[in-house]
Amino acid sequence: QVQLVESGGGLVQPGESLRLSCATSARVFNFAAMRWYRQAPGKQRVMVATIYSTGTTNYADSVKGRFTISRDNAKNTIYLQMNSLKPEDTAVYYCYARNTWSVEYWGQGTQVTVSS
Repeated sequence: QVQLVESGGGLVQPGESLRLSCATSARVFNFAAMRWYRQAPGKQRVMVATIYSTGTTNYADSVKGRFTISRDNAKNTIYLQMNSLKPEDTAVYYCYARNTWSVEYWGQGTQVTVSS
């Protein structure tokens, strides 16, 4: 069973940075796509950033220019570098992976709180 384990969340002030990590029990380059989602209280879970097996990335409009998704194949880990954080970025952030057979996996989530 593939496991995804997020880490790196916490409490920061507006304008600060955080880097989230998602470590997998499988080789990340075997996944067709890996994503970061987030879910704020009372809201639906939404896609934040995607990285495909090709290395192509895309982002939600709300985080473009501030967040960067990346992958370290040797460590079987993906990252989400979050800069210029805003209070509206406060949410539980989830790691997601989809393999080439469209089987999906989710992490347990990590809380990010942006507040002064």
